[in-house]
Amino acid sequence: MKKRKFGWLISSALVSSLVLAACGGGSDDGGNEDSAGGEGETYEWRFVTEENDGQVQYEYAEEFASRLEEKSDGQITMDVYEFGGLGSEVDQVEQLQSGAVEFAIVSPGFTGTMVEEGQIFALQFLLPDDQEVTHELLNTSEALNEDLAALYEENDIKPLSFWTEGAMQWTGNRELTAPEDFEGFKMRTQDSPLIQESYKAYGADPSVMSAGDLYGALQQGTVDGQENPIFFIADSSYHEVQDYMTISNHNTYVAMTTVNPTFYNDLPDDIKEMIDETVEEMRDVGFELQDELNDELLSEIEDNEENPTEVTELTEEQREAFRELAIPQRDFYRDNAGDQAEEILDKIESEIEELQGE
Repeated sequence: MKKRKFGWLISSALVSSLVLAACGGGSDDGGNEDSAGGEGETYEWRFVTEENDGQVQYEYAEEFASRLEEKSDGQITMDVYEFGGLGSEVDQVEQLQSGAVEFAIVSPGFTGTMVEEGQIFALQFLLPDDQEVTHELLNTSEALNEDLAALYEENDIKPLSFWTEGAMQWTGNRELTAPEDFEGFKMRTQDSPLIQESYKAYGADPSVMSAGDLYGALQQGTVDGQENPIFFIADSSYHEVQDYMTISNHNTYVAMTTVNPTFYNDLPDDIKEMIDETVEEMRDVGFELQDELNDELLSEIEDNEENPTEVTELTEEQREAFRELAIPQRDFYRDNAGDQAEEILDKIESEIEELQGE
């Protein structure tokens, strides 16, 4: 696993003049036994991610923790956990819901059977191709930040922000440039019925699998391929056990910064303000981080002579062939992804059109 530290992310001039109205409970339980108390209380929180040191989610969480510690003059500290440190993706979601951890970065694809409307991010060719436009959409969308977020909160997950980890690409043990290339192709997916339906539409055989098992499955041929942003493909070394990578830009990998709502709602207002301020700061920081990593690691894949991977970028004509099969999945989403699916999809389509000036 490659280890990277991004010095440009270190925060500066962030010490806040806010006076903390600290909780009355001890620091061992997150400082959250009481919503009132005296100055000087310390807070020790846990932040779980689905990625490892050097990858986008982990670096984001580390910077988030650093900024909160600096704003609070050391009264808030956060332990950041790599993927697998506290279990699988599903385990981590359950820990967040129960309050065993306070913060988590969650991929909606792993919650598609719990909040069905969250499968909207599985719709290929829905989000704008331009990552900067997608970034703006995720920051401003009422459909996501209000309507969808409320559904997660009903399930003890409070989204603080939605953000992009970059465009999704395919790797495989065969070249993937046309839908027919997916015929009989064993495609690893997250546990989302819509993701599975999307690949069935191409003729693929979807297989649900945790990221922790994926490298070995690709190496052994248990599955034939997978989708992820470039940085994750490179840092997880998937390209070393796959002969082909397709720059398809068929989707965007969206992550959610989340908090346990009971924990959050019980915090003093000034501490919630610190958290909210840090969430806002991290929107652009996270975007710049993924942009830098995806560009840097694509070059590493292309220049890797020891384990060469053939990299092909789809033409617009080739992408259109996939798009034609992907568009009907929007009806599947409307009909099968929860009571508010149609309303959320219609609203986000309208928001995308407005942003793109259509």
